[in-house]
Amino acid sequence: MKMPVIKRLVETQTLESLVAAEEALLEEQTSAFEVEGEDEGEQLTHVFAAIFILNHMKDHGSDFKTALREYTAKVRVSIS
Repeated sequence: MKMPVIKRLVETQTLESLVAAEEALLEEQTSAFEVEGEDEGEQLTHVFAAIFILNHMKDHGSDFKTALREYTAKVRVSIS
């Protein structure tokens, strides 16, 4: 998981385009835009994180850094 990639997705893509990219990656197809990552798993992680962050920003009126901290906190809990 690379934070600069996630930030770039949040800044350049819409929620709808990210959801479409997620679906494409899950179906082993090419998304409409390039998603950086070493493999499909990392690409999917970047897209999923960007979706979470955009939703969090919208739902809670938070900024990117706050939403990113919330996402990384959830990741830490899930792997511990």
